[in-house]
Amino acid sequence: MDLETKKINTANALVSAKLLAKDLENKTNQIASKIAKTIKLDGFRKGKVPLNIIKSRYQANIEQDAQKQAVEEILQSAIKELDIQTHDVIGDPAITKFDKKDDFIDLEIKISLKPDFKLDNIASCIPDVKLQAIQPKQIEDRLDEIAKTKAPLIEAKPDKILAENDIANINFEGFVGGEAFEGGKAENFDLTIGSGQFIPGFETALIGMKSGEEKEINVSFPESYQAENLAGKPAVFKVKLNKIQIKDNPKIDEAFAKSLLPQEENPSVELLKEKIKEQLHLEAKTKLYNEELKEKLIENLDKAIDFDLPELIVEQEMDLLFRNSLNTLDQKELEELKSDTKKAQEKRESFREDAKKSVKITFIVDALAKQENINVEDNEVLQTIYYESIMNRQDPKEAIDYYKQNNMLPAIKMAMIEDKILSHLLDKKLAGNKSDESSKEPTETKKAPKKPKAKAEE
Repeated sequence: MDLETKKINTANALVSAKLLAKDLENKTNQIASKIAKTIKLDGFRKGKVPLNIIKSRYQANIEQDAQKQAVEEILQSAIKELDIQTHDVIGDPAITKFDKKDDFIDLEIKISLKPDFKLDNIASCIPDVKLQAIQPKQIEDRLDEIAKTKAPLIEAKPDKILAENDIANINFEGFVGGEAFEGGKAENFDLTIGSGQFIPGFETALIGMKSGEEKEINVSFPESYQAENLAGKPAVFKVKLNKIQIKDNPKIDEAFAKSLLPQEENPSVELLKEKIKEQLHLEAKTKLYNEELKEKLIENLDKAIDFDLPELIVEQEMDLLFRNSLNTLDQKELEELKSDTKKAQEKRESFREDAKKSVKITFIVDALAKQENINVEDNEVLQTIYYESIMNRQDPKEAIDYYKQNNMLPAIKMAMIEDKILSHLLDKKLAGNKSDESSKEPTETKKAPKKPKAKAEE
């Protein structure tokens, strides 16, 4: 076997080899001999089937196994010659040439190698993190919102006029063309005014009514209404307002705080306000990170760190982006790509830069995660899928099975690690900013109480 290896760059290598026909024939005989020892064919005793019959009957499988063994031996020899470790090879090597000659097979194999790069200037890539201090009014407003949500409903006084956010208990019946329609009648129905639960115009027309009042409301069903027999048609609703319910005046006291802080040993309104302040801070931080700083950090890492990328991995990412893009095309565009190979290739090629960036950031994030000792356990991935499925009203088991069957769990895990490491880096920057600010304070300034550290993954 003639073997030649060449490192194209730090992340790619090319192996050229001539696989001699006699070597391949030896492997074929070895594989056939192993089969002959265990196989049983009619007319022959076990282990006594002639090799020529074995080779004739199982020719395709034997040749395939022989070639596979030969290629594996070539790769192992190439790895030694390239002076690299097996774990430095990433992905599956690609056979880019397989020319059968009379006495040999001319082979070329591309190998992707784990890129080598340094993380010396990461600190300079992290954008500045500036969060506005949570103001007392924000805390009071959130406290009022919570109190109103928790407050019980009470029946309003008889002279109360129905307004936005009130709950109207109504009897109603709808008519189209003078005829009552199916599903258009109910009694003692509770409707929150402003919820948009009914067709446009219905809830607005109720505003200003008093308990016991009756009214006819003229509205039209939307053109896109799900019931085709009603879509776009004018309707009349006969409505009676039975009663109006409103939220009782919320009482914010120690009992209220205790109901919201059952795990606390000494719950109080002040402690509740501290918890609300922490939550508002976390919400503001999460919003800033997700809407602005994470993307900026990724861009900075992409610009600041340069290294060779494994071509085979980039090509795989291009395939993935190309396939995903097909889901966004209409039928006509899909047919055009199917019938025009050149156009399909151009479409795939348009994702090269995005693929290179994605692969590059994945390697950087992976290296950072190892450096910062950050990981995501498999059960965290499954929990995330589970809760997102619940939120989206999907069957969690079906969702998890889908991701498993399509081998998508590693990609989800990597996305979670990326999110975690980006948040971690930004949190370190934020903590540094706080430290700098505190060092500038006059010595007589009273030190603020230490706040609980927010979890980066939240």
